[in-house]
Amino acid sequence: MQQGQPMIIMGEDAQRVKDQDAQEYNISAARAVAESVRSTLGPKGMDKMLVDSMGSVTITNDGVTILQEMDIDNPTAEMIVEVAETQEDEAGDGTTTAVAIAGELLKNAEDLLEQDIHPTAIIKGFSMASEKAREEVDSVAEDVDPTDEDLLRKVAETSMTGKSSELDKDLLARIVVEAVRAVTVEADDGSHVVDLEFVEIETQTGRSASESELLNGAVIDKDPVNDDMPVDFESADVLLLNEPIEVEETDADTSVSIDDPDQLQQFLDSEERQLREKVDQIVATGADVVFCQKGIDDLAQYLLAQEDILAVRRTKKSDMGFLQEILGAGIVTDLDAATDADLGTGSIERDAEAGLFYVEGSDAHGVTLLLRGSTEHVVDELERGIQDALDVVSATAADGRVLPGGGAVEVEIASRLRDYADSVSGREQLAVEAYADAVEVVPRVLASNAGLDSIDTLVDLRAAHEGGDARAGLNVFSGDVVDTYDAGVVEPAHSKEQAFSSATEAANLVLKIDDIISAGDLSTSGDDDEGGAGAGGMGGMGGMGGAM
Repeated sequence: MQQGQPMIIMGEDAQRVKDQDAQEYNISAARAVAESVRSTLGPKGMDKMLVDSMGSVTITNDGVTILQEMDIDNPTAEMIVEVAETQEDEAGDGTTTAVAIAGELLKNAEDLLEQDIHPTAIIKGFSMASEKAREEVDSVAEDVDPTDEDLLRKVAETSMTGKSSELDKDLLARIVVEAVRAVTVEADDGSHVVDLEFVEIETQTGRSASESELLNGAVIDKDPVNDDMPVDFESADVLLLNEPIEVEETDADTSVSIDDPDQLQQFLDSEERQLREKVDQIVATGADVVFCQKGIDDLAQYLLAQEDILAVRRTKKSDMGFLQEILGAGIVTDLDAATDADLGTGSIERDAEAGLFYVEGSDAHGVTLLLRGSTEHVVDELERGIQDALDVVSATAADGRVLPGGGAVEVEIASRLRDYADSVSGREQLAVEAYADAVEVVPRVLASNAGLDSIDTLVDLRAAHEGGDARAGLNVFSGDVVDTYDAGVVEPAHSKEQAFSSATEAANLVLKIDDIISAGDLSTSGDDDEGGAGAGGMGGMGGMGGAM
């Protein structure tokens, strides 16, 4: 009050949620995101159909794709989406696991808050538990030879299980491993580095996924510039050209006045001479094939066809760089300086039905996965599954550590965290125990999604681990507790460590907030949403209401 008048700090449209209401608001938003993807976890997980404002349909059970496609308009919910994105960027897979653990951490934290445990104590306990969990992951992990193809195939198959690629996972896992091995190099310190930037993925519809294949080279989605050109070469000398095969234009605008037909003919002859010179320069290099990043004049196309040279124009810059790596060629920017030393060597094959060129090099450090499926939706989901498999196989090859899947590692880590909690003093002990309970959300959800009783399954898993079987996990197809490592259900250790780290940091960030101040409704787009929170308490979910 100032001289009997209220002091106005915030505008009329401003909203504020404080203390316990703010914590409840944030936790509810974060848990809503986690709940939206839990049903997709595991081999028996279900798919989501996402329809955007333009009517485009995406059918997937990939966690990060679902969260990115959803119309989420809530600042706290977007923080959980960032967990999935970080997991995808750092580990390539395990996004649903990371988000589910983050949601369960916040659910358990809410119970602790109701017991008047301060958020700072919960945050400290979660951080201690996360650090311990990552240490235990390392102790549980099996060291493997990064060149062990059988194990890498198991990692790829585990990643693809439950996705559209599962039916042909034997074939797909094999070509994924071959692709990763083709671009793996050994560093000076003896470690393995995987250059996934040299793995391209191309898709085709109208054929079965079992017809997918790995090419030791590139797939170029282009047509020859002239139908009379040869299109198949067993061993071709290839020129990569970043210069137009066209008449050179002047820098300034000019006009030509012609008053005699002979002058016009001389002008046309001059242009033809320029084009013939360019074609002669290409012929002089000995090139059989030209991939040109720029345009090719119609006359030049005819002249190249007369010389039995295959030419492709408007080749994408990314394809040019890939071809350079595959063929061992240089990209020529000036035809006048081009020589046979700039050429690369490889085989060229034309798939006329699909409208593709297959370009393979003899010793290429670059491969292309050609994925086939019956429809666009099928190949899109197949591509997402293969990309995840590539990421986890490359992470395993680089890291050299794997874990048993099927919830085995989560139950083992939870058991060790409960033992660790006994050595923690203060209220942080309760947070560590809550963290252990949250980690077990993975086997619970796996069982639930498979139509099994999650409580009975968890009891059986705990009993097996207490009996000393650290590899005991759930076989979701039979419902039995088995040694998942021997059963071939194998996950990269790096992915699990990243999931614990990302989930913990996101949960702690949400818990640390005790005051939400918004200039308008509690959303990020500024739309007139009726779900915003009022100044005195918790409101709706911002723009998430329509998205969930």
